[in-house]
This record gives sequence, structure tokens and C-alpha cells, in this order.
Amino acid sequence: MRRASSPGTPRPRSGQPEQLGFAGMPERLFTCTPSKLGAYADCPRRYRYAYLDRPAPPKGPPWAHNSLGASVHTALKNWYALPADRRRPEALPALLKGTWVREGYRDDEQERAAYQRALGWLEGYVATLDPGDDPLGVERVVAVKTAVLAFNGRADRIDSRPGPDGPELVIVDYKTGRTGLDADDARGSQALALYAYAAERTFRRPCRRVELHHLPTGTVAGHDHSEESLARQLSRAEDTARDIMAAERSVTDGADPDEAFPTVAGPRCGWCDYRRTCPVGAQTPGREPWSAIDRPAAPVAD
Repeated sequence: MRRASSPGTPRPRSGQPEQLGFAGMPERLFTCTPSKLGAYADCPRRYRYAYLDRPAPPKGPPWAHNSLGASVHTALKNWYALPADRRRPEALPALLKGTWVREGYRDDEQERAAYQRALGWLEGYVATLDPGDDPLGVERVVAVKTAVLAFNGRADRIDSRPGPDGPELVIVDYKTGRTGLDADDARGSQALALYAYAAERTFRRPCRRVELHHLPTGTVAGHDHSEESLARQLSRAEDTARDIMAAERSVTDGADPDEAFPTVAGPRCGWCDYRRTCPVGAQTPGREPWSAIDRPAAPVAD
């Protein structure tokens, strides 16, 4: 006998009939983004709260470091939307002010200081850019299907640069969070690798170079993937997708959702949107929404 569903137990959403299975039919593809895969890899319970439970548990208050990162990203997107002759440093205050997200800050003083800090980052960064150089894509969605995944993601920027055999693509990801990013961070980023894999197939041009542009320090951490290293990252993503689908099936068959999607406890719990809902995470002291802004090593939120 199947266990009766308790409130918050993952279940098929209303209006979406369950697909009947027939012998020989291929398994459904797992639709995902880098954030979706990353949520499960960090903590299966957080994945469940964010993507499966309906109604979804309430989130905590907005984080100031997320607001800061979103503001800077959107300002850079709008910078590239300007005509080349208007991409000048004088445009940045209006661009940042027009995209500024005010949520999560402790008070007006902290918010003003964060705005000035972000403006300085942008001014320093655009000084390294050629205003007449248009990327191939800005906030561009790339997508690809494999035997397991239906992947899509939005890359901050996709550059086209000269290569030995013609133009090659480069994935650029802006960072405004923690310091100390290096080539190992670029090499180990599954999200960047999946963007590169998808961009290569979307544009039918080689895409092996991935870069993390850290605006607070003006540094670039890059890595040149090989076909084999991209394949390894893709295989990891497919393994994660299989684990997620297996956990979902087990709940459908009557397993306890808390056992199928366990909490991975640790310092990260203090920053979790669902800390107050999670019995394990609630035992970790919560962080104030603004606390990362004044820390030299804030969580990566961008």
C-alpha cells in the first residue's frame, strides 16, 4: 500500500496528467538549468523545497548580496544594449541606478555604500572593455539535449575571439561575490562547462574557453577545456539528473520524502532560503540578510 501524501510532499502538478509508460519508450529527459543541478548537488532537501514541494515552503527575506549581484549584472547587460558611441563611463551611474535592487540591506547607509562600491567596480571593469566590441551574446540562453538532459542556461556573455582555425567562442561569467577565484574555480565550474558545451552546439563554433570575471578585484580566472573535460562535466551533470529522477520515483512509489531528499548540513545552512522550514537547517544560526555585504568573503550569489 502506498503511503498517503503529507503536506509538502512532491506530487504531479495539477493540470499535467501523468504520462503512461510503455515498453520500449525512452525515459523522459530531465529538464534543468545550472541552478537546478547545483541546488541538488549542494543539498537535496533544498532542491526539494525549491523545485518539487507544492505549495512551496516560504522563503526567508531577500539577501543584500543577491540584490547587489543582480544590479551589477543588469547594468552590464544594459551597457551592451547602448549604441557603441554611448558606451562611456559617464553612462554607468544612470545604468546602475536604473537597475538597482534595494532589498535586503540593513539600512540606507549600507545601501548607499554598496551602490558606490558597485559603481566603482563597473567603472574599473568597463575601462578594460572596447566599447566598439559587441559580444556574440549578452544574457544569451543556450540549450542542448543529451540522452539524459534537456539543458538550458543563460550565459552572462559569449564572446567570439580569433582562434588558430577561425573564430572561437568564450563563456564569460561575472562575479561580485567571494574573493580568491582562480583557474581551478573556472576549471571546476560545472555551469561554465555546460554553457560551453551548449554554446558550441547552438552556434556550431568551437567553445572551450571559460572565464570568471571578478569585478571587485578586476581579475580574470580562466580555463581552456578539452573535449574530454567537457564530456566529464556533462557526465557528472547526467549522473546528478539520474539521482534526482530516482529520488522522485522513490517518493512517487511511497518513500519518505525526507529520506529521499536528505539535508546536507553545514555552514551553508545559515545562508539557505529554507532554513526555517528545514528541521536540520533550523539548528544552524541564521545569517542576517545584509551580513555578506560587509564580509570580505561573501557567498557566491552570482
